[in-house]
Order: sequence, then structure tokens, then C-alpha cells
Amino acid sequence: MAARTAPMPPLPFDVRLAYAGANVLLTLLAVAMLVSAMWWLARLPAFNLRGITVEGDLAHNSPLTMRAIVAPKLTGSFLSLNLERAREAFESVPWVRHATVRRVWPDRLAVRLEEHRVAALWNPDTGDEGLVNTFGEVFEANRGDVEDEALPRLAGPGGSAPRVLAMWRALVPVMQPLGSPIESLLLTGHGSWRAKLVSGVVIELGRGEPDTVAARAARFVRTLPQVSASFQRPLLSADLRHADGYAVRLKGVTTTTSASRN
Repeated sequence: MAARTAPMPPLPFDVRLAYAGANVLLTLLAVAMLVSAMWWLARLPAFNLRGITVEGDLAHNSPLTMRAIVAPKLTGSFLSLNLERAREAFESVPWVRHATVRRVWPDRLAVRLEEHRVAALWNPDTGDEGLVNTFGEVFEANRGDVEDEALPRLAGPGGSAPRVLAMWRALVPVMQPLGSPIESLLLTGHGSWRAKLVSGVVIELGRGEPDTVAARAARFVRTLPQVSASFQRPLLSADLRHADGYAVRLKGVTTTTSASRN
């Protein structure tokens, strides 16, 4: 009968602890060597960034000017460049709303830009003036670059630009029968809306969301010709904040009209 081999006694705790510490140190050393090797590799001249391709529907910036403005702000090689910081550098250029930056092997960056599309002027008569894009976002840019001189003038408290733009879009088709476009639209600090037409007519629209205010304005536009025909006077202003009608001021005449009877 073969003799059994006696099991090895467990290593003492201090020996096992020393082995574990040695393994940790070796792992850390290997990681440090790998990081150092990658850092050294990334700094080789062979991985220098040699070109930037800029694409997108650009109206206010050209690829040439974008490269000239942003390239000095980019630090690092093709491998070590921080793409997030590169994106921020491109988005810091006026008129740029969004940038997507990616590496193209072996030595180029590909950048796709989206510019702001201006929809209106924002708070043009205050110190908080700016521009509003089609998403309702306020941005800063040179007013001289704005080609459309007939942009509406929107105003309101801070952070209200998307709401004001949505209201303007709702009111434009409703007000069209008046024959004079909306020149400015204001959301007051009390939550009330005021529109001014290019003709100079001021319309107090009251409170509410776009569907409510647009319906109120539609009733006014629909019944106004009957009121104007009675007096044969041009409209100067209107107040739609009345519960059962509206008040109008014609040249030389002020009257209150019930919308429900028309």
C-alpha cells in the first residue's frame, strides 16, 4: 500500500501578506511602465497632428478661418489630443452651435459643425441683448453678421426665450389677416404677452400658453373688421385681457367690444 503524501502546511500569514504586497507592486509597476510607454509613443513625431478637415453647412464661418482660429488652441498629438477640449474649442467660435470631433487615422481630425440659424433678436432694448436660434437658444454673435433686417424682436425674463419663440410662431399665422407682421413680442415679468405690429399697433394679449393666446387673438382678428367698419378709423391698440371681449382704441375712438356676439 502506497504511503500518502502529507499535505503542505499553510503558509504563515506574514508570508502570504508579503506575497500579496509583492503582486500588487508588480502590477502597479507594469501599469506605470505601460502608461509611460504609451505617453512616449504618443509624443513621437510620427503621431503629430497634420491636418483638420472641417465640414458642415457653414454660412458665417469658413473651414479655413475655423482651422486658423482653433488650431493654436489644440494641444497634444494625434493620440494624446483631448477630443472633448477640442470640441469645446470649436464651439467657442461665434455662430457655432455644435461640433463633433473625431480622429481619422493616422494623423488628422475630422470636424463636423452645426451653426446657429438665427430666428429673432433677443431683448434688443436691454443690456441682456443677444440672438435667438431656431431652437429657442440665446447666443451671442456680431449683429453685423445678421443678414435679415426684418427679424422679429423678442423679449422676456431670463430663460424664457424658447417660450417666447414658440408664442411668436403660434401668433404669426393668426395675425396675418391684419396685414402687418409682428415686429416685437414681449413676455412681461407678470406673465402677460404684448405684441407690437410693424404698423405700430400694440396688442395686449393677456396670459396663457400658445394655444390659449392664439385662440384669443384669432377671435379678435376675426371680429375686428366689423368693428373697424363701424367707425372707419385706423386701429391704434387693442386689449384682449377682458373676459368677455376686448377693448380697442381707434384713431379718435375708444370702445369695448364683446367677441361673443360676432
